[in-house]
Amino acid sequence: MKHPYKTREGGATVTIFVPYDCKNHCPFCINKGEYADLTGFSAEKICQSIRTMDAITPYCDFVFTGGEPFANLESLQMMLDTIPTTHKVYINTTLPVSEHQSEDDIVAFTERNKDKITCINISRHMQRYVVESNDALLSRLAVPFRINCVLFKDYPSEGLVPYLERFLKVPGASIQFRFDYTATTPENLYDQEGDRILQDLKKIAPYTGLDGCRMRCGFHFDYKGMELTYHKTLPYSTIVETDPKDGVTYDILYDILIKQNGDIHSDWTGVLMDVDAYRKVVFEPYDLHWIEGSARA
Repeated sequence: MKHPYKTREGGATVTIFVPYDCKNHCPFCINKGEYADLTGFSAEKICQSIRTMDAITPYCDFVFTGGEPFANLESLQMMLDTIPTTHKVYINTTLPVSEHQSEDDIVAFTERNKDKITCINISRHMQRYVVESNDALLSRLAVPFRINCVLFKDYPSEGLVPYLERFLKVPGASIQFRFDYTATTPENLYDQEGDRILQDLKKIAPYTGLDGCRMRCGFHFDYKGMELTYHKTLPYSTIVETDPKDGVTYDILYDILIKQNGDIHSDWTGVLMDVDAYRKVVFEPYDLHWIEGSARA
């Protein structure tokens, strides 16, 4: 750590990398290489780190990713049980169904954890990279869900409307299209005129507004009453700034990572966090705000 830490009120989001792999090979996934060697992976150590983060920021958000969180429901349950109900919990998943795990197993898991899980973010891409479970499963889930779709490189823009119409038929669905964040820079984060995805979406859905902060932004649309967001974020999660009020330079953290072996990182770029220093973190109001338009009613 070069500077003292600062983060938003409530604490930086804590993303947990589950200690088991998925069978997928999505071309835009930058995590896959981390699962080539599972040596040292430990759900128990992850649980220890969850307790540490809860003790420091008892109201931060937790996000499970991977890997595939739903590939091992027993281990996922153990980690979920470690998180007190003061936290919001999100799970990034392809919602896998196999001969060893049925749709009923997944539905039952969401029923058991409906007071714990805030939202399940389900990957469904326009170009299919994985075997997908049935769309009908989505409306059976006992918790809120959102469809996440990365528009990767030369995505087929003619497929946008059929894709949206597909999920318009699923009760409770909302869509978040995501820019390939490995290609996001501070210069193009808020770019509108040169953003092909944004221009394509404006052709097919009414634009309702923009929210954003230093690190990420969301362009909002309404597609026939279904909530639609286009999300962009930087490929790192630390902003270095000098506070004009006290003259102190801070590492401002937006995301904290618990890795597969339980190590706690302060950025997506492999930086270990100084846990003792984070216990003295300075809080500031979250700078995410509406820039254009207004919040969806």
